[in-house]
Amino acid sequence: MAIKIAKKIVGYNVVKEEEKAAPVAAPVEQCKEDKVVHLTEKLERPEMLLGSTYKIKTPLTEHALYVTINDVVLNQGTKHELRRPFEVFINSKNMDHFQWIVALTRIISAVFRKGGDVTFLVEELRSVFDPRGGYFKKGGKYMPSLVAEIGDAIECHMRMIGLLKNDDLDEHQRKLIAEKRAQYEGKAAATDEEAKGDFPDGAQLCGKCNTKAMIQMDGCMTCLNCGDSKCG
Repeated sequence: MAIKIAKKIVGYNVVKEEEKAAPVAAPVEQCKEDKVVHLTEKLERPEMLLGSTYKIKTPLTEHALYVTINDVVLNQGTKHELRRPFEVFINSKNMDHFQWIVALTRIISAVFRKGGDVTFLVEELRSVFDPRGGYFKKGGKYMPSLVAEIGDAIECHMRMIGLLKNDDLDEHQRKLIAEKRAQYEGKAAATDEEAKGDFPDGAQLCGKCNTKAMIQMDGCMTCLNCGDSKCG
């Protein structure tokens, strides 16, 4: 059957028989959730932000510090939903550090609003050392300065919201630590049994029999193991 072409031919293509039978796919419309919102300085602050407050009590200050970190939730309700730190506030009854604390919170908040990778702040803050010396916080963790502990609170928050991943140990490392812990606990238990012994707690070491059995008796140091006495 002849077909009359009324328009000028500008191109051509050969269609195979199998392609004729295949259905033509309908154009896919762009999903609204593909319009991903990123954290930048242009992002306006929402009326309400989610946040967490961390208490810092150190031997360097009489009063505790309260570090509040507020987060913004981006692309809420979509597969691109993210929770990122947006601002930080530090409050305390102690006014000695007021100026540098205000400056620090403003700088950190500005870095948060810049977007991108802000995890570097943790290492920068934890690298600040107090010339008067650091201290050990509860749990035995060493803190070189008050600024470092603020960085530690920020790190804890970043791990909580998933911005930083926990440094999980592999199976071999966990097994090794479990073995070392069992050995240590065994030695500690044996030491405790030796410490209990047959003599009172607090007994001193006897210079004659080298046994911790020397106690104060009738105003005189006497060994309950060998009978040695300072009073003869």
